[in-house]
Amino acid sequence: MTLNGWMQIALYGALVLALVKPLGLYMTRVFNGERTLLSPLLAPVERGLYRASGIDSAQEQTWLGYAGAMIVFNLLGFVLLYALLRLQAVLPLNPADQAAVAPDLAFNTATSFVTNTNWQSYGGETTLSYLSQMLGLTHQNFVSAASGIAVAVALIRGFSRASSRTLGSFWVDLTRATLYVLLPACMVLTLVLVSQGMPQTLRPSVEAITLEGARQTIAVGPVASQVAIKMLGTNGGGFFNANAAHPFENPTALSNLLQMVAIFAIGAALTNVFGRMVGDERQGWAILAAMGVLFVAGVAVTYWAEANAHGVLAQLGLTGGNMEGKEVRFGIAASALFAVITTAASCGAVNAMHDSFTALGGLVPLLNMQLGEVIVGGVGAGLYGMLVFVVVAIFVAGLMVGRTPEYLGKKIEAREVKMAMLGILCLPLMMLGFTALATVLPAGLAGPANAGPHGFSEILYAYSSAAANNGSAFGGLTANTPFYNATLAVAMLVGRFFVKIPVLAIAGSLARKPTLPASAGTFPTHGGLFVGLLVGVVLIIGGLTFFPSLALGPLVEHFAGAAGQTFAAGG
Repeated sequence: MTLNGWMQIALYGALVLALVKPLGLYMTRVFNGERTLLSPLLAPVERGLYRASGIDSAQEQTWLGYAGAMIVFNLLGFVLLYALLRLQAVLPLNPADQAAVAPDLAFNTATSFVTNTNWQSYGGETTLSYLSQMLGLTHQNFVSAASGIAVAVALIRGFSRASSRTLGSFWVDLTRATLYVLLPACMVLTLVLVSQGMPQTLRPSVEAITLEGARQTIAVGPVASQVAIKMLGTNGGGFFNANAAHPFENPTALSNLLQMVAIFAIGAALTNVFGRMVGDERQGWAILAAMGVLFVAGVAVTYWAEANAHGVLAQLGLTGGNMEGKEVRFGIAASALFAVITTAASCGAVNAMHDSFTALGGLVPLLNMQLGEVIVGGVGAGLYGMLVFVVVAIFVAGLMVGRTPEYLGKKIEAREVKMAMLGILCLPLMMLGFTALATVLPAGLAGPANAGPHGFSEILYAYSSAAANNGSAFGGLTANTPFYNATLAVAMLVGRFFVKIPVLAIAGSLARKPTLPASAGTFPTHGGLFVGLLVGVVLIIGGLTFFPSLALGPLVEHFAGAAGQTFAAGG
């Protein structure tokens, strides 16, 4: 580890924190329907969209109506994207004459982008047309991210309202998240990325003659616009197969920093939106502090593991750390930081191959996803995921002191706790259940490139990534098979909607309750004690659930590596 590396990490943290309050204030005004700097330009567009779609923006929905609208919207998005992928061979903007996507891969890909997972069992530049990338994937990058933000805002209203049956309108929240937040930010970031050398063109691939006289095809396309929303919307789906390690998708150190900041920007600022909308900004800072503790711990462990020689690396005399699978342009510090950021948020973009990380370096990204990606998390999903843990933490605190649990003046009762546990437990069911299935079936065992615990980690990482709606991969798993395409798609659907629906049920239940005034016995939820309790609950639930699987994978590999044992492909 070096001072320069820690300075890069500190600079990143400072930039994210600097954005929290201004972006939080702006988004609060947007979702409260107040005037913003962009209102003169965008308000007429917003009203026109409502008129064209027959939506009454003043009509609010119950939690069931909100959930129903969200499910119908995403279902229609899935059907349209699936049809586009299957028909891309006969559609325009296909200069490379890409064939139709196979049915199982199209099902997996449509599911992936509708759920904001962006798992990719294909190489973008060799599989998809420009139309599929732009109209299909980029469109879903916007609306799936906006859908997550909308659910988070609905949950905030559940806490902030009293004796109310409604949570707002899904259609209004979706429109405002897209129109006022994601679209303007992406336009600015796209132009900055183009200035760094990222392609943004509809021209066909470029052909070049190498020094040896061979002909090389260099893929280009509308890259910058997709990269902007893949980061700001914590989608992660790359235009190129190598994702953010590709020089056209991440050309400079500045573009690398900007992309990392973009991943956390909206998710971190939503904690401030929460504080503002419930009338106490300290509540938002407490939640962000809990996220920050987990994030800093993960960065420290990953950076230490990758920067220090261990086991076989030490035996080979590689004292400079583990550069295997990393871009020389970014080095160990920026690669380790990127890996923790992208798995702490449900982004999934990668600028290094996690399959080549050390055992402990790879354990942290894996654990980040298994915790439900509540460490800032995906846009919207991170906040409502952490608030689910808040419900459990408050319930535990109430049991310890023998008092009815309360949070922000709302009593936390059996219904909220049951819904919270449903949202939490569906993730390990998918992650561990499908991992167990894949490790005993021939179709599953055909996927990993490595034997032993590392091969097990490749399978575990895939299902953890899918169920947590992350989308990153270790890189050593052959997942484009009917078995993996189908099972990963199911894990994505459950991981997205079996969390969203209980969250909206919690929001509806809380909104109907009156707000009770604080008393001398009220547990303060904006101080260090609450932050420590929340971090402890997240780690205990994650640790009790996933420690056995982590012991079979990265922990065994770590100790085996210390003894000089490796697990090469096929052996």
